[in-house]
Amino acid sequence: MRLLKLVPDNTNVHFLKWQWPTTIVSVLLMIASWTLVFTEGLNYGVDFVGGQMIRVTFTQSANAPVAALRGEIEKLGYGEPVIQRVGNPNEVSIRMRLPHGAESNPGLSDQMVKVIRADLKSHHPDARVDGVDSVSGKVSGELKWTAFKALGFAALAISIYIWFRFEWQFGVGALVSLVHDVSLTMGLFAVTQMEFDLTIVAAILTILGYSLNDTIVVYDRIRENLKKYRRMPMNELLDLSVNETLARTIMVAATMLITLTALLVLGPKVIFGFSAALIVGIVVATYSSIYAAAPMLTWLGVTGQSFVATETAVDRQEKLARGES
Repeated sequence: MRLLKLVPDNTNVHFLKWQWPTTIVSVLLMIASWTLVFTEGLNYGVDFVGGQMIRVTFTQSANAPVAALRGEIEKLGYGEPVIQRVGNPNEVSIRMRLPHGAESNPGLSDQMVKVIRADLKSHHPDARVDGVDSVSGKVSGELKWTAFKALGFAALAISIYIWFRFEWQFGVGALVSLVHDVSLTMGLFAVTQMEFDLTIVAAILTILGYSLNDTIVVYDRIRENLKKYRRMPMNELLDLSVNETLARTIMVAATMLITLTALLVLGPKVIFGFSAALIVGIVVATYSSIYAAAPMLTWLGVTGQSFVATETAVDRQEKLARGES
């Protein structure tokens, strides 16, 4: 039985022929993404803007009815709740964003809690409210800043790793690729105004890891080919390296996209943003490993002779002593 091959063995696509058009498109998309982030803003979830957390135990049930709760509370008009099981299967936390105007009128927040408690009792007589905790906007603002610092430090640490693993030019190329991937993912949330919470931060960190993995595979093949084909023009060598790793790149991306698409379409609403972020991230990470990470090496002056050790006078004398020319 013949194995399925998405990419033929003799594939020879001239990717670098399109490096300038694709670079212009990427730069424009990055500028547009950050312009939207700063002008339209992100639809931050309760993790980042503060809110109320209600802890509930269903005393007569083995498991908390999470799906039913989400639908019932959403109908109250206070927005989509974040419901998670905590402790035992019949215990949950319900997190709600502060209602509009609660900053100037704290009574609105208390009124929201009373309405939710009454709704819980009407639909679930065994529901016992164990406590109500408030998360201030100041604490959430600090959490938001910490999350963005984590993304920045992760990208920087990845670039430093590649710098030591390869050369500094490869580290710069990886950093540009990571910035590209994060920027376009952030742009997605600025355009769609999907809720941006800690789950999305986890998705972006996952995208950074995937992008790093994809970039390292391409860079490792480039480094091997730099040693084998020192006289080959750099653009041809990059095209060769990308084509040699193309089957692996497409297969990994395709299998992940199939799984994530199933989660996006069939999965619960609570992970919709997470799935959407990963789908976009994987697509742009695959694209950037070809059209951002690889071309950066030529723009940084990498050639077939860049990493050849310079022969010193002592080395020359030793070669002459051995009768080598």
